[in-house]
Amino acid sequence: MRVEHQPLLTRNPCTQRHLISFHYGRPGRADKVYLQASLHADELPGMLALHHLRGMLDSAEARGQILGEIVLVPIANPIGLEQTLMHDAMGRFDFNSGENFNRRYPDLAETIRDRLAHELTGDADENRQIIRRAMASALKQIRPSSEIDSMRQAQLLLAHDADFVLDLHCDAQAVVHLYGETPCWSQIEPLARYIGAQASLLASGTGAGSFDEACGQPWWRLAEAFAGRFPIPSGCVAATVELRGEADVDHALARVDAAALYAFLQHRGILAGTPPPMPALLQPATPFDGSLTLRAPCAGLVVFLHKPGAWIERDEPVVHVIDPITGATQVVCSSIRGVMYMRSAIRFAAAGVELCKVAGATALEGGVMVSA
Repeated sequence: MRVEHQPLLTRNPCTQRHLISFHYGRPGRADKVYLQASLHADELPGMLALHHLRGMLDSAEARGQILGEIVLVPIANPIGLEQTLMHDAMGRFDFNSGENFNRRYPDLAETIRDRLAHELTGDADENRQIIRRAMASALKQIRPSSEIDSMRQAQLLLAHDADFVLDLHCDAQAVVHLYGETPCWSQIEPLARYIGAQASLLASGTGAGSFDEACGQPWWRLAEAFAGRFPIPSGCVAATVELRGEADVDHALARVDAAALYAFLQHRGILAGTPPPMPALLQPATPFDGSLTLRAPCAGLVVFLHKPGAWIERDEPVVHVIDPITGATQVVCSSIRGVMYMRSAIRFAAAGVELCKVAGATALEGGVMVSA
């Protein structure tokens, strides 16, 4: 195993941050998998899961059981990790720019498409290498003007040539769930089974400009752009895995998650050994735009009637919002049936604040429910 330090653009002459990556195996022997944690720096369960996975990979390396290439980045966001306000971690948005750390990644498909029209061939395997070289060239040509942009560039330089990319996050209070690209579901489903996802939300591009989309989306978009002209393989599958809630930084849970990731790496042929039997899929995949967001109809005390992971029926009460002055209680119900996969940590809400989400089987218009 080797450790690499990628310096980020400095904001002043007295400080320097690095993106630190751990590299196992040898490039080119088998597939490459890239895993990073805590891109939203106050979301820490994934960081602990990778801590435990590293111990398992160290043992596998000593036994000569690493067949492919594995790159781990346990602190994907050294900028956000330092951000606190009155003792509270604030790792979702950059204090300097106000940007969400998981947005505004470069659109590599758009950047390299015209160039590829003159370079692609009739061989899919050759085209995979051509596309990866074009991505690397485009990323190296970027001249970041901010520390956060240099961090995005450094992450993508590590991940752009991976066959599978896992971005480990968590929610406020949640069960394990994941986000992926609809065209890649057949390759993501084994991951959903091993990690015990209680919701798998799929979309063909949300337009968010997130890290996982920057890695996986270019391949199926380029395949569509060159359909009938050049064969474009599925060069990278990417998924965002939400490892429960922010407070679920627990050794027992992290060991379970690390074991699940290890089993998935065995399934992918990155690690030697027979993977454990694939568990049942806990819930079928649902469309990303079938997720219903329930919001507070008024200001008040928030009382949830269900825990994350509960099955919610249509028109079932989910939340009480109580005015402590008048005593009036607003009942927030779900207009769909599905799993409530996350809920907010807020217990006194302003009107319109997001309370929780329910994964429904059918696409919605707007995806928002204020009250019922």
